[in-house]
Amino acid sequence: MARDERVVWITGGGSGLGLYVALEYAARGCRVAVSGRREARLVEAVEAIEAAGGAGMAVPCDVTDEAAVAEAIAQILAQWGRLDVVLANAGYAVSGRVDALSTELWRKQFEVNLFGAVTTVRLALPHLLETQGRVGLVGSVAAFLGLPGSGAYSASKAALAILGGSLHAELASTGVSCTTIHPGFVESEINQRDNEGVFHEDWTEQRPKQLLWPTDKAARVMVRALESRRRELVFTGHGKVAVFLARHLPGLSAFLLARSASKSNLRKLAAGEPATSES
Repeated sequence: MARDERVVWITGGGSGLGLYVALEYAARGCRVAVSGRREARLVEAVEAIEAAGGAGMAVPCDVTDEAAVAEAIAQILAQWGRLDVVLANAGYAVSGRVDALSTELWRKQFEVNLFGAVTTVRLALPHLLETQGRVGLVGSVAAFLGLPGSGAYSASKAALAILGGSLHAELASTGVSCTTIHPGFVESEINQRDNEGVFHEDWTEQRPKQLLWPTDKAARVMVRALESRRRELVFTGHGKVAVFLARHLPGLSAFLLARSASKSNLRKLAAGEPATSES
């Protein structure tokens, strides 16, 4: 079988979903550039990409810095001359009740999750138009739910979902596709970052382990959606159920979320903590 020598660029590609999507494309023979802020992780990712059969390139980049994003694209083009797939995957989660989060934290959440994706796509689009390539936006099932304790994160992903819909419509006649991907719970490091985005090696997973999808399985599903140029993908079984309830039974969804918030507050009060503290 002929090698697939397309050029793929993944932000947030040093770990988690970004890394495993990189490995999926590497197994096809693609040339894969990974970006992120932790250079050591990017070097490890490149080694894994090359071991999987692709050519790898580490391109350190903070997606909140437009000049850095432009420089990353310039480096990829200088090395490989084209862009075929861009996955805007960089992101993190700010946790806490709406009344407990500062305006600065809200801004930081949107700077990374929304504006970082906007900058990534906007600067990459001229080159994707040349190859009739693919754009991928990594959202979340949280985009459809008013999750208690995750208002900032949910709002940023809801905005990303609207961005994806607009891009899909705007690019429809260009040959470039936009796929917005909404995962449910997937194994990742998202719970090991604090509200400033700082990684903590010793923090443990807080999400229900029985619901966590393996990262490699999630990556395969994501790549299939990108390759088939799907408009939207919602995945994991529980994720599909949650989005179905939010879209078709919004009253029931809101009732269940309110109950979960009330139970959380009761637990805090029982422990002697204020009900309005960050969760």
